[in-house]
Amino acid sequence: MSKPCIICVAITGSVPTKENNPAVPVTIEEQIESTQEAFEAGASIAHCHVRNDDQTPTSDPEKFARLMEGLQKHCPGMIIQLSTGGRSGAGRERGGMLPLRPDMASLSVGSNNFPTRVYENSPDLVDWLASEMRTYEVKPEIEAFDLSHIHQAVKMNREGRIPGTLYVQFVMGVKNAMPVDKDVFDYYVKTMQRLAPEAQWCGAGVGPGQILVNEWSIAAGGHTRTGLEDNMRIDRETLAPSNAALVKRAADLCAKYERPVATWQQAREILELRPA
Repeated sequence: MSKPCIICVAITGSVPTKENNPAVPVTIEEQIESTQEAFEAGASIAHCHVRNDDQTPTSDPEKFARLMEGLQKHCPGMIIQLSTGGRSGAGRERGGMLPLRPDMASLSVGSNNFPTRVYENSPDLVDWLASEMRTYEVKPEIEAFDLSHIHQAVKMNREGRIPGTLYVQFVMGVKNAMPVDKDVFDYYVKTMQRLAPEAQWCGAGVGPGQILVNEWSIAAGGHTRTGLEDNMRIDRETLAPSNAALVKRAADLCAKYERPVATWQQAREILELRPA
């Protein structure tokens, strides 16, 4: 299989702290350094959150602007994807960074359960976020926590609310949401091929499921996500020393399945993004 595999690195997230793993980058400077190492290891997309000084999550556009500036300087060409996730803010606050015109942004198109609460994505909020992404020419990455989210993304794409070639990420392993299950994964892939055969898709696994979903995705011809946001360990006994180490692990799987790791140039072409 010769199709290049795009590796996305989720560098920080909203939940992991340095108490969980000292390698988690929290400050803007730490995130830039960690992303640069991951970029050099083969990641072509950086999925970004920002934090306050006390490690709590925020949607502060000024912090996102500083992070983007640093990544553009130190990781030239890398695709910058900002999170509009619900742990970092409420309502339209979640899209406050979209006027910065990142290459991509995450978009959840439906609600589901999270470990301790409901991850609420009302239809009105989803439509508003999608509209802002159209206005600022930001490509959405659909975060599919459930089969219904794939169907909803395809519907929005057909209606023009999500323009261009669809990019859907299967998120598996979040407690109380979709578990890491191979039969479900295979059905997700089959559903994408049936409903949106021209679309691109990616697999992300949380915790110990990360390496499983990485391998399933690479073997099936999709793209994949890794990083300390989703998983802080190399194995049951060993903390991951860096985001780059997790990217290297995914790159090694690409070699196993004879798939080249996509360069940032190839990733931009595959995802139909504007030039760097």
